[in-house]
Amino acid sequence: MIDQRKNTVISIVILLPSILLVGIFVYGFIGNTIVVSLTDWGHALGGLSLHPQKNFVGLQNYRDLFTNFIHGRFRQDLINAVFYSIILMAGALSLGFFFAVLLDRKVRGEGFFRTLFLYPMALSFIVTGTIWRWLFAPSGGFNIIPTFFGGEPVDFLWISSRKRVLSFNWQNIPQIFFTAAAIFFTVVILQQLITRSDKHRLRNLIIWGVSVLYVVVLHRLLPPILPVEELHGYNLATLGISIASVWQYAGYTMALYLAGLRALPESLKESAQLDGAGEFLFYWKIAIPNLKPITLSAVIVLAHISLKMFDLIYAMAGADNANTGHPSINMYLTTFRANNFAVGAAMAVILFILAAFFIIPYLVNTHREMR
Repeated sequence: MIDQRKNTVISIVILLPSILLVGIFVYGFIGNTIVVSLTDWGHALGGLSLHPQKNFVGLQNYRDLFTNFIHGRFRQDLINAVFYSIILMAGALSLGFFFAVLLDRKVRGEGFFRTLFLYPMALSFIVTGTIWRWLFAPSGGFNIIPTFFGGEPVDFLWISSRKRVLSFNWQNIPQIFFTAAAIFFTVVILQQLITRSDKHRLRNLIIWGVSVLYVVVLHRLLPPILPVEELHGYNLATLGISIASVWQYAGYTMALYLAGLRALPESLKESAQLDGAGEFLFYWKIAIPNLKPITLSAVIVLAHISLKMFDLIYAMAGADNANTGHPSINMYLTTFRANNFAVGAAMAVILFILAAFFIIPYLVNTHREMR
């Protein structure tokens, strides 16, 4: 008993410095950022003076970011961040799994190809951004490839295009959100009705009806978030940056999937072959479902990376290119150029919350599996 208490005390003493440092320099600074975002600290009120004036304004900075006309670029940056995340996750996961399947077939020179696919991970985003900026130059790089075959050069602006597709009105955001919520509730309840017993069906139907009614009524009661129409959409200028990010992280997902494929029992594949399943059916029906935990982990990591993407965009397109904007770039400009620290802190908190939407469910799910 004495030895156990002694070991406990030693463990606490060893961990205490790390706990204190993390508490101060991580969670303490997060808390300070949240506090700053609730004030009006900016250049007009002292900026970087020794004793700046800070007045509590509550959620005004957040309200302005989503409803004030002057923050239209931030709202477009949020849309860009969504597309950055979707393209990075879809591209890196699909390409990484494809590479993993190729290497899982034990091809000749596997070590060379594995190193080749993983090599981009060894590069920093600054180096990657510089290389791809040359490749996406308007008068060179990929645009002149057709000239090697007697064709005309392409004039596509990979990182400076002003074209926008999938446009929508920001006024419709509440309608889009509540429609998605109603669809989500419907899918969940239908799943419950199919998988649960009959005694729960009436309760689930009541929950579904109340949820959809709440969504519809709340949507009707909400006032317009902007006085005028404001169009946003997918900027084609972000395509080049998305391609560069997929190139860099496809090797990461390849390594995860390859480790998962090699960990699958050989008897599983033999059983599938005996049942008449070809290689495609084996990977589609058996391998992918068994690799679900790996896919979930990769999605969390890639989503987190896409939400804090800064250096790749800065290196490829610069901070002042509004067409390739990202909330992290906007936060940098607002905080350190405009000296509007409160609004910059609000942008940081919004990114923090978006990242939490991915990380917290993952941690909860992992905790449940470990119990």
